[in-house]
Amino acid sequence: MTIVTILFVAALAYVFVGLTRNSIDSRLVTWDDVAADRVNITFQVRRQATDEVQCVLRAQDEKRNDVGYATVVVPAGQAEIVVDYALRTLAPAYTAELLGCAAGAPPNVTLPAFPAGVVPPDQPYS
Repeated sequence: MTIVTILFVAALAYVFVGLTRNSIDSRLVTWDDVAADRVNITFQVRRQATDEVQCVLRAQDEKRNDVGYATVVVPAGQAEIVVDYALRTLAPAYTAELLGCAAGAPPNVTLPAFPAGVVPPDQPYS
């Protein structure tokens, strides 16, 4: 009888997680370090069309120090959208990442990791 109870609770937990799961899907499409102080990032977001989404982008140097970091607001609108963003950097980028997206609030992702005493650059690049 306890095995049946455990299986039932596990099934309920699985259904609950599925129903409350974040309905936002995001992916990095491409990035290009076009200049020593800029990375162009293209990413895709799938969400409920009525959701305003916040996405976090990061660029790092060869030593994995952050050289650019931004929270990008994607206004409600299309359910699937491709976003182009010019991320200002302090130095040439070795890599760029889409850390995550969430509806209505910043996603729970890694905080900026700039070297001590370094002020993050203003965003966006213009």
